Amino acid sequence: MHPKSNIVHLPVYKPGKSTDEVKSEFGLEKIIKLASNENPYGFSNNVKEAVMTEFESTNIYPDGASTKLTEKLSEFYNVSPNQLIIGAGSDEVILMIARAFFVKGDETIMATPTFPQYKHNAEIEGAVCIEVPLKDGTHDLNEMLTRITKNTKIIWLCCPNNPTGTINHHEEVKSFLTKVPSDVLVVFDEAYAEYNEQNEFPDSLSLLKQFKNFIVLRTFSKIYGLASLRIGYGIGHPDVIHTINQVREPFNTTSFAQTAALAAVEDQEFIRECREKNKLGLAYLTDQFKSMGLSYFPAYGNFVMVDVKKQADQVFQGLLQKGIIVRGGHQLGFPTSLRVTIGSQEQNEEFIDALKLVLQEVN
Repeated sequence: MHPKSNIVHLPVYKPGKSTDEVKSEFGLEKIIKLASNENPYGFSNNVKEAVMTEFESTNIYPDGASTKLTEKLSEFYNVSPNQLIIGAGSDEVILMIARAFFVKGDETIMATPTFPQYKHNAEIEGAVCIEVPLKDGTHDLNEMLTRITKNTKIIWLCCPNNPTGTINHHEEVKSFLTKVPSDVLVVFDEAYAEYNEQNEFPDSLSLLKQFKNFIVLRTFSKIYGLASLRIGYGIGHPDVIHTINQVREPFNTTSFAQTAALAAVEDQEFIRECREKNKLGLAYLTDQFKSMGLSYFPAYGNFVMVDVKKQADQVFQGLLQKGIIVRGGHQLGFPTSLRVTIGSQEQNEEFIDALKLVLQEVN
């Protein structure tokens, strides 16, 4: 058996420890997971009732075109249905983009560190990844422009960037797009956009009207709380969406996911409540970090990266022993930092209490 030569070096994705694993390993009864940027408030009450109706049709294939959800999103965003593609999470949309556009030897530009699936899927298709280091935790758009060549096919922008939580402001992104060649696709991944309330956050929908080589990715996994159902989407020019659709699997999203997403969109009051709670939680955490003398990147999503000024792997392990799961920066290119999901107020307070103890215990 001979696998593709360009994938033999790729690491197999290893998820973080589950709550059950941590309970078993350390003999704990309570675990607080602040590692995966999930919504601590669950999902809209509308979703459960809607999903229950789908069980009677479990034997029937889903609507491969996600027609109802596409129509709903087109109304919600005031775009045409042919500007939308639905995927099994925005992860699958990333996979489909790579599959549709890359041939061996193409070049693709991305920040480092950023969401790893851009590089992973590009390398599977044989593309050459050009990684541009972050500047103060943010995409260095000027440097990315200098790395464009005749072989560049796609540029990936993550906003807010994962893992740092930072953004490039609207005018920066707009200026960047005016300088990118029209035959280079810019993928704008904004999985956490619904959490933002800042005016400087890029208005991606207005940019879609100005640039045909621009596609926006969003997801129902974060503020909508549908992470386990795996459903996300892309919004772009009809020609770009058509090309991606040509490589989409026939029934790539389930009826349960489509129905849940449709119900979730219709409950924007839940989204507003989650956004407000997240805002308060972020303010609490950053105030605590300041009082502890810890620095952090400006956060625009539902997570924050904080420099704990000690080896992240040791702090991560110390928190784990106390039942707190976060992401250690040693795995993300920031050896003295932690990426922490903003939880409920109770979770945030327990995390801060545990962090204070661990920082005293770690040399």
